[in-house]
Amino acid sequence: MEPLRIAVASSGLGHVARGIEAWADDLAAALHARGQDVLLCKGAGVASHPYERVVPCLTRESASARRVLKAVPRPLGWRLGLGSGYGIEQSTFALNLIRLLRRERADILHVQDPWVALLAQRARRLGLIRTRTILAHGTEEPPAFLRKIQYLQHLAPWHLEQVRAAGAWKPTWTAIPNFIDTDRFRPGRSDELRAELGVPADAVVVLTAAAVKRHHKRIDHLLAEFARLRQQAPELPVWLVVAGGWETDTDELVAEGTRVLGERVRFLIRFPRERMPDLYRAADVFVLCSLFEMMPIAVIEATASGLPCVVNRHPILEWMTGAGGTAIDMAAGGGLANALGELAGDAEGRTALGRAAREHCVANFSRDAVVGQILSYYQRVMGRTPGTGST
Repeated sequence: MEPLRIAVASSGLGHVARGIEAWADDLAAALHARGQDVLLCKGAGVASHPYERVVPCLTRESASARRVLKAVPRPLGWRLGLGSGYGIEQSTFALNLIRLLRRERADILHVQDPWVALLAQRARRLGLIRTRTILAHGTEEPPAFLRKIQYLQHLAPWHLEQVRAAGAWKPTWTAIPNFIDTDRFRPGRSDELRAELGVPADAVVVLTAAAVKRHHKRIDHLLAEFARLRQQAPELPVWLVVAGGWETDTDELVAEGTRVLGERVRFLIRFPRERMPDLYRAADVFVLCSLFEMMPIAVIEATASGLPCVVNRHPILEWMTGAGGTAIDMAAGGGLANALGELAGDAEGRTALGRAAREHCVANFSRDAVVGQILSYYQRVMGRTPGTGST
């Protein structure tokens, strides 16, 4: 059986720090470590490994992308995938990526950018490439869009159940979670990073890692609840660290948080991903304020690092944290402040929850537990195992 040539692609890799980009980087590295013939295709930056390729595109924040947005009528732009900066980035990335896939004769393309997946799938149907495309669904696309995708990786069993209920399921689809390198993200203590951030060694550090914005990630809710905690229990030595990518309302949130929390908050905007393991080890509790997620990599990074997690009461997040999580009604005022107060005052409880979080993560979301499932799915997609077509 001939080995597969696998392309993993992300239009944002090299210039955006999000879960999608981390997923692509980690997956390509894991496949390469297993001896697979893999290409990592990124939209910007430099090729820092032999298996990486930079695929030029109009990045979403570029002046060129803004000019296209102004030039193309809005209704036409949305129809062509040019209705947003991210859409322009995906479209221009996909055009150059298709050329690369044709030249490199890739068998599999694995992406989380939905428009890239659709365009590559169309290119195969037109006979331009032989590559079969898998969309790892992490961007909340509706069933009407998902029905267009031949090979789809849902990131949680709950998602697969939902599309079955909506009548949108296909036998070529699967459910395989994101994974994490549990050797790199592991429990420990990073007093050096605490000192660098000006946080006392004996502080209880609450960490979130998410895009710093109001919508979806609800950083404003986190700031308000942490302020409530400080009012309710001023004696608790709690500090808040907010790490994440820049968004249009980030500067406003940083100013708001600094005004309300003063020295008790640290904002780390675009914190280098290579330093994230140490950041988790500098924390005592992880919190994610979003009410719904597809499968956030930050949560499995936190659980792998042995952090107790406070999340919203939703099946996906509860499945991800297992016994290492505290699930609350994150929409209710006061709930997060109370949960954080209880954890901050209970060192033994934090330790027990953190241990359970780590065990759950290693068993279900470690690289060894998941990458084999992905490789098996590649074989199914190529029609080399029973149960799938090879159209």
